[in-house]
Order: sequence, then C-alpha cells, then structure tokens
Amino acid sequence: MQEKREMRKKLLRSLIVLSVPTIIEQILSTLLQYVDTAMVGHLGEQATASVSITTTITWLVGGVPSAIGVAVLALVSRYMGSKDERAVKSMSKQALILVLVFGILLGGISLLLSPFIPKWMGAEQAIWKQASIYYAIISLPMVFRSASTVLGAAIRATKDTKTPMIISVIANVMNIVLNALFIYGMDLGVTGAAIGSAISYTFAGVVMYAAYRKKAVLYYPLKELKADRVQIMECARVGMPVLGTNVASCFGYVIFASLVSDMGTTTFAAHSIAVTAETIFYIPGYGLRTATSTLIGHALGERDRKKFETVMFLSVFVTMGMMVLNGILLYAAAQPLMQLLTSSSAVAALGARMLRLVAFSEPFFGLMIIMEGILYGLGRTRYAFIVETFSMWGVRILLTLFCVKLWHLPLLAVWCCMIADNVCKAVLLTIPVLSKRFREGLFVVEG
Repeated sequence: MQEKREMRKKLLRSLIVLSVPTIIEQILSTLLQYVDTAMVGHLGEQATASVSITTTITWLVGGVPSAIGVAVLALVSRYMGSKDERAVKSMSKQALILVLVFGILLGGISLLLSPFIPKWMGAEQAIWKQASIYYAIISLPMVFRSASTVLGAAIRATKDTKTPMIISVIANVMNIVLNALFIYGMDLGVTGAAIGSAISYTFAGVVMYAAYRKKAVLYYPLKELKADRVQIMECARVGMPVLGTNVASCFGYVIFASLVSDMGTTTFAAHSIAVTAETIFYIPGYGLRTATSTLIGHALGERDRKKFETVMFLSVFVTMGMMVLNGILLYAAAQPLMQLLTSSSAVAALGARMLRLVAFSEPFFGLMIIMEGILYGLGRTRYAFIVETFSMWGVRILLTLFCVKLWHLPLLAVWCCMIADNVCKAVLLTIPVLSKRFREGLFVVEG
C-alpha cells in the first residue's frame, strides 16, 4: 500500500511538472495571438479579411506536421520507456526526414496555390492580391514551421516540456515586436504582419533544431539521414488518423460557423466572440493532454500496467478538477469578459448567456481532451478519428442544421448542439479506456 501511494505521488508530481510549462505555453500563445489579431485589426476591415480568409487553409496545412508530431511523441516516448536508445535515435531520424520532406512539399504547394486560394475561399476581389501575398510569405518558412512542431514533440517525449515552452513564448513575443515594427514603424501593413510571422516561424524552427541537437538521445546528423520504411509506416499508422481528425474537425467548424452566420449579424458576432472568450478556459486541458500522452507512452514502453493505470486515473482526476474550477470562473466572468471583447450591449448579453451555459460542460470538455491524450499516447489514434468524425458531423453539424434550417431555434439551441457533441466525444472516448479487457490487451497482446 505504501509503495502504491509513493508511486502515485511520484507520477502526480511528474504529471504536474510536465504539464505546467505546456499549459503556460498554450495560454501565453493564445493571449499573444489575440494581440496579434488586434494589431492587424487596427488596419481596417480589408486587412483583417486579407489575413483571416486563408486561416482555414493554414489550419489544414498545419494539420500535417501536427499529426506527425503526435506520432513522433507517441513512438519516441514509448521507446524511451522501453530504454531502447537505438529505436529512439532511429525514430528521431525519421522525424527529421519527415520535417524536410513535408516542409518542402507543403511549402512548395502552398506557394504555387497562393494566388488562387483567396478566390477559392470566396474573398472579395479587392483583397485577392493582398491575401495571396500574405499567405505566400507565411508559407515560405514551412520547413521551419514543421521543425518547430515535430522536433518540439520529440523533445517533449523525453520529458522536457520547458525547452519547447521557452522557444514558443520567445517566438510569439518576437512576432508581436516585429509586427509593431513592420506594420506601424515601416508602414508595411498586412505584408509587414506576414514578414513578422515568417521571421518568428523561422526563429522557432532554427532554435528548436538547436535544442534537438543538444539532446544526445535524439540527435542524428543530417548527413547520415536514411529512411527506415518500417518506422515511417508506423509513424503513418499513428499519424494518418490524427490528420484525418484535424481535417474532419476543421471542415466541421467551417460548416458550423456558416450555419450560425445565417442567423444574423448580432447572433453571429455573439457566437464568434463567445467562442474566442471560452478558448482561454479550456486551453490548459491541452497542456495536460501532452503531458499525459508522454507519460502513457513511457508506461507502455516499460510494459508497466500499474503505472499506466495510475497515470490514466491521475490525469483524469487532475484535468476534471481543473476544468470544474475553470467552469466556475467562466460562469462568474461571462458578462465582464464579453463586455471587454465587444462594445455592443446586445452582443455582450447574448454571448454571456452562451458562456454561462457552456461553463457547465467544461468538465466533459476536459474529459474529452484527456481521453484523446491517453489514446494518442497509446498510438490508438484510429478510434479517436472515428469518434471525432461521427460526433462532429453526426451530432454537432446534423443537429445544428435541424435547429437552424428546419426548426428556426435561437443561438441557445445551437450551443446545446455544440455541448452535445463534446459530451458525446467524452463518453465514446472513455468507453474503451474503462474496459479492463482493453487495458489488459495493451500489455498481453503487444507484450
């Protein structure tokens, strides 16, 4: 009993130590993005539209290195747990190859398509040129953007979350400073914002590579790079469903927003601002997700079922507790937060009602996030993809379609659909993890 208690304390300490830097990183990055958006917003509606019209495509392109990063974190942490240094170095080598290949490929395709993307996204002809230039400039450092994401995941898999946090925060602060210089100081407008972002992306990628080189367990010289078909396929097995999840989710959010936009300007404004306001309250859950994935991967590599189950239950307990607290804070701060983000009393009042409603579902949102992290740490990403696709399109989109187009219900009903989607995901993702047979299979079938 004493030994079990000590293990629980040790793992709880590890979970907190690993998650705090990532939580800080996520919160600061979100806050700095708000400032970044506001700086461009001061240039006028056309400038804002020029930057935001390609956001969906940017998310889709960014989903590729993000998916690779999930696979790298899951596999490197597993090999670290099994103390297989050769496999760790080999996987790290594959990560570098994937960064170079997909960074060059995605960057090249993005540059070639940049003149056409604004038109395809339905932008007004007046901003086509400006939007194209912006997207082309931020696509130039795609190799560095990929390196920051993928190599950052590899470093986190070694239980070092502080280094990626520091690099990310410095890069975000640099982006704000450079934006001020290029947008206002040099009067370059949207182009200046793009240049500032491109430089900060490049900085993050270069410094992340330097940090990767300092990790003896990870570093592999560029001149000795050679693809390993088996490990590349294993990376694809874990990463492809994550990419599918990102794509299904991204297009789902676009359709969801378009349905709400048909409900009127005030309603859509309240919805959009409330969604932005809620972000800061659930972002910490993603920091815990990364830490959980890392520890789960290590436990799986060590073939330690007790450690795995302890990490699982501790991460759920900590995340749910944090999200209950965040829900209370969100409920209390709903009205003043909306008034801070909009000068319209009607928009603020409607948005505050939505935030108070969603505050009660924050624990379910936390459960969904952490269960996804557990499955990602195990490399069981295919099931997470199935759940995301089914729930996003079969629950959120379908029910919202009925509520808006058929029943003509107010925004409250739409947010109930959104909550139903999150609860559905939380329940479906939890079912296999709670199964004793599933947990035993991880260590018997694969052992």
